[in-house]
Amino acid sequence: MPGREDLPSTLRRSPEKAQRTWEKTHDSAVETYGEGERSHRTAFAAVKHQFEKVGDHWEPKGRKGPSDQQAAGGGPERRAPTAGGVDANATKDHLMSVARKLDVPGRSGMTKPELVTAIEKANDRATRKARGD
Repeated sequence: MPGREDLPSTLRRSPEKAQRTWEKTHDSAVETYGEGERSHRTAFAAVKHQFEKVGDHWEPKGRKGPSDQQAAGGGPERRAPTAGGVDANATKDHLMSVARKLDVPGRSGMTKPELVTAIEKANDRATRKARGD
């Protein structure tokens, strides 16, 4: 299966359901759009509807639905900022919980948009570390 071969490392460290979601969506997108960036973006969009990135892996969200402005609108012509897997639509309390889990410094004084940015940076650091970069 092409999706299994292309599975990103962050998903390899994630629950089986997240892996299956990415694989099935990726394979379907390859049939529709061909191999490449668009198929990967489509697969990640499907993952983001049920999972959020926490550190170097994906965890189930408490609710289903788009995680950020880009995931809500979608489409190849519409490009909006993405939060890199952070559930930017979550409550501030939830974002504080994720920031605490990732040991984000200064989190208690951050606004919701600042928390999203800080979590995204912490996730990127954790992913680089897990990959050995």
